[in-house]
Amino acid sequence: MTLLTLSEQQQVVEAIDRVERETDAELVTVLAEQADDYRYIPLLWAGLIALVVPGAALFFTTALSAWQLLLVQWATFIVLALAFRLPSLTTRLIPRQVRHWRACNLARRQFIECNLHHTEGGTGILIFVSEAERYVEILVDRGIASRIDNGAWEAIVANFTERVHDGQVLEGFLGCIEACGSLLKQHVPATQVRNQLPNRLVMI
Repeated sequence: MTLLTLSEQQQVVEAIDRVERETDAELVTVLAEQADDYRYIPLLWAGLIALVVPGAALFFTTALSAWQLLLVQWATFIVLALAFRLPSLTTRLIPRQVRHWRACNLARRQFIECNLHHTEGGTGILIFVSEAERYVEILVDRGIASRIDNGAWEAIVANFTERVHDGQVLEGFLGCIEACGSLLKQHVPATQVRNQLPNRLVMI
């Protein structure tokens, strides 16, 4: 997958600028290539399959000695551990729930690392995307959560997730920022000129 170019990142920044001129919310966007490297996944699957191989081999033939079975088991583990490291295979081996759990955890870490929980009035909002997991989440601080119901973000997230799935990350970001801006302008309108956090797209 290809992350956004510098020109596309600038478009996201400009969209954030437009939103923050009309609301007290502090908006930060984060785009992660992937939430985890999942290095343990190939080893886990290779180990599980290698454990089954000797039993399966004995089921079909009794001609193999204990030493030969051990060699087959070791060879199976090594070959599969290497094969499963191919990105196309690794992704298929990771349960969807695990991928989303890792992305969800990273989103919450980014909310804290970007200091969105320290804004005046609790008006921080994070738009988080993890490309590899095709995961999108909008996190808001207490000042926004008390004025806008969580359900209001669901349609925005669903649309953005569909765009990411189709590879339209920039279009998804711009549409999401605009939709969030409409909600924020209505419920958290600008009362003063302020900009507590940098208006940028964080790439990780």
